[in-house]
Amino acid sequence: MPAYKAPLRDMRYVLYDVMGGDDLTSLPGYEDFTRDTLDAVLEEAAKICEQVLQPLNRSGDEEGCAYENGVVRTPKGFKQAYDTFRDGGWTSIACDPAFGGQGVPAALNTLVEEMICSANLSFGMYPGLSHGAYVALHGYGSDELKQAYLPKLVDGTWSGTMCLTEPHCGTDLGLMRTKAVPQEDGSYKITGTKTFISAGEHDLTENIVHLVLAKIPGGPKGIKGVSLFLVPKFLPDAEGRPGPRNGVRCGSIEHKMGIKASATCVMNFDDAQGWLIGQPHKGMQAMFAMMNAERLAVGVQGLGLAESAYQGAVTYAKERLQGRSLSGVKNPDKPADPLIVHPDIRRMLLTQRAYIEGGRALAIWAAKALDTAKKHPDPAERSKAEDFIAIVTPVIKAFLTDTGYEATNLGVQVFGGHGYIRDHGMEQFIRDGRIAQIYEGANGIQALDLVGRKMPAHAGRYLRTVFHPISDYIEANKSNADLADLIGPLGKAFGRLQQATLHVARVGMARPDEAGAAASDYLRLFGLTTLAYLWARMAEVSLPQADDPFHKAKVLTARFYMERLLPQTGALLSTILAGGKTMMAFEEAAF
Repeated sequence: MPAYKAPLRDMRYVLYDVMGGDDLTSLPGYEDFTRDTLDAVLEEAAKICEQVLQPLNRSGDEEGCAYENGVVRTPKGFKQAYDTFRDGGWTSIACDPAFGGQGVPAALNTLVEEMICSANLSFGMYPGLSHGAYVALHGYGSDELKQAYLPKLVDGTWSGTMCLTEPHCGTDLGLMRTKAVPQEDGSYKITGTKTFISAGEHDLTENIVHLVLAKIPGGPKGIKGVSLFLVPKFLPDAEGRPGPRNGVRCGSIEHKMGIKASATCVMNFDDAQGWLIGQPHKGMQAMFAMMNAERLAVGVQGLGLAESAYQGAVTYAKERLQGRSLSGVKNPDKPADPLIVHPDIRRMLLTQRAYIEGGRALAIWAAKALDTAKKHPDPAERSKAEDFIAIVTPVIKAFLTDTGYEATNLGVQVFGGHGYIRDHGMEQFIRDGRIAQIYEGANGIQALDLVGRKMPAHAGRYLRTVFHPISDYIEANKSNADLADLIGPLGKAFGRLQQATLHVARVGMARPDEAGAAASDYLRLFGLTTLAYLWARMAEVSLPQADDPFHKAKVLTARFYMERLLPQTGALLSTILAGGKTMMAFEEAAF
């Protein structure tokens, strides 16, 4: 089974050296988050992930969750691990101090989330969903609901879910049938069935708070008639303790390809008592606050699993003796050379590494923007950060889960047949990672969001928050001889991205199917180019320190990315420009 070691040096490098994390203390409310404090949190997070969560990853996958008569039991050791996690304050680190949280910067919390996902993604689903419920309730709930529920969600004694989709509607939430009937006391009676509800039922917490999308009778049709409700598993008594059972039960759990220790439930609501969050018929506004936070978190899931797969593959490639080096024997005293001498093994390992370390830089860039949007005293800076978050959210969700899945597949390939069997634990990363490309809006939907909503918004204002830094960087470094082999490829990729953007904007207005046909390729082109910009920045940081092996590896990985991965942008542009005529002209009956 692969052992996980938190990549703390690389995390610190990205946070401080590349993204200037030391300036977080300049934001109001973050004055105490010095480098010493941030490092202490990272080190403690590494300990609980390496020592408590990771050892349960394989056993949790093998045992899975058990369902019987509406009761769900998590695998052996999960309850004790959750208690340790909660007692350590990890459920509260990213929450408002007004409700018992620690209020850490998003940049720090993102790195902690990555460690949790690397160590045990199934476990991380439980507190992860709770935090999503916290975000929606904190942003849109009444003061009464906040006071009653947020402290319990923050301290982890209660957990939360998001109940969106139904058996017949998938992502098209306007088709939902769950109804909410108003009551004289101001509450609602919720009736309906929700599917694919992560952490909908389990034995980790004393209560579960469901955030449920439903329609109030007589409201507008479709998505404009959707409202959001808080529906607890147990109705709190006068002292705030779990009281009588509400009308919500788990009807079954799904038998899944991966994340088997995370309970994915069918939830039945039968006249369950609930309370409106936000305004009637405005539920999607509140739910999207939760979903956007989850989409960024799902991107980090892909990153975390890729890191674990890479660590396992590197260890195996150094230890496994297989064949002889093409350039001559490297270990004459042994019957074969280690796998790592072979060019194709190095190709796979460096591909993993380039996507992981570039993806980590992108995640922290976005996380720092979240901190700016939340805390910066200048409204203009907050607005600019919000624009940036809007444009990169679909890219982070889709691109980091796509490349994360590619990295887990490469991890198995390095192991060969031994990766395909369960003994080494590598195939679990593939199975666990596959869902990340699907939930919280499948990656194709993220691509449509990028080209259909985010790209044209405010006459391209969102785009400028990414395009301008890249353009300015290329201009500032075009004469820098030390970066010539990086700036050149970056400039070509950026030119392709600009050309693709103009093409999609032009044809999409007249022929929406053309934009839809280009969407996924455009998102990947956007992601690859953005990572090229970040790799150039990392190389610039590391070049003066290239005598140090860590920094030398950074420079070499940046060059590998530019030479071996970034050329995809040429093919992607050709595909985008080819349009969607062939796919849309294909007769339905011919499929």
